[in-house]
Amino acid sequence: MHFRVVLLLLFLVSSVYSASAQHLEKPTDSSTTWHTFKYDANASWRGIKHAVTRPLHWKKKDFTKLGGIVLGTVIVAASDRETSNFFRRQDDDFPQPLQEFGFYFASPQNYLMANAGLYGFGLFTKNEQVRKTAVLVISSSITAGYIQIFSRALIGRARPFSGDGPFTFKPLKSEEDYVSFPSGHTVLGITMAHSIAKQFESPWVKAGIYAVGSIPAATRLMDGAHWLSDVVFGAALSIVVVDSIDKYLFESNTFDYPKKKKLVSWNLKFTGSQIGVVGTF
Repeated sequence: MHFRVVLLLLFLVSSVYSASAQHLEKPTDSSTTWHTFKYDANASWRGIKHAVTRPLHWKKKDFTKLGGIVLGTVIVAASDRETSNFFRRQDDDFPQPLQEFGFYFASPQNYLMANAGLYGFGLFTKNEQVRKTAVLVISSSITAGYIQIFSRALIGRARPFSGDGPFTFKPLKSEEDYVSFPSGHTVLGITMAHSIAKQFESPWVKAGIYAVGSIPAATRLMDGAHWLSDVVFGAALSIVVVDSIDKYLFESNTFDYPKKKKLVSWNLKFTGSQIGVVGTF
């Protein structure tokens, strides 16, 4: 319930001024804070609309990528019971501070406050790159978040701690034990991490950001709240949504700072003995 409330608040913030801001000029150093806020709210709204309607314009390669994500998730799901047992055995040995950080970092209330702080810093310091990053996080979080909410309710997959197996499904059953797929904590953690990592060139900095953003997913696996395939699909969903909105913001010239050369490319990798999401730096 908290997750839905926070996403609704983010949605209202991004849409409340969308109509009135359609024709606003780009903010400058002399623009008022109110003008800049309305411009950014409209940018978030347009980013959401772009991501939601993008499947209507998909080409063969896009459907191929979706098929790869689904296939990869299915393959991972085949070993969900074994991987869940492994991660749950690590729970007692995993540092408690990291467990608490992982849970609270991607908790919707804290996530909203962190993003509000990030955007507020960019707004009041007139830092366009920080503003753009926050807009990317907001619009991507709303888009991926609602996809996650609808998917988990529709699919109704049992959580590991429910006592049922990974292939137990009770669609549209509004019980906490049957909203496992995909992982909401993973969606929020990876959405923020991927959005922020895009702003840096150093692969070491990127790796550190992704490592921090992955902690919520790891803690949820160890808590028995999700299967590994829930996390894999949640991470893939976040990356696809962030990349789509980020590309739109650049191509629509919403923000002025130059686009950096793409230094990391995400792809699903299959070999005879391995499957995973590979980031090539």
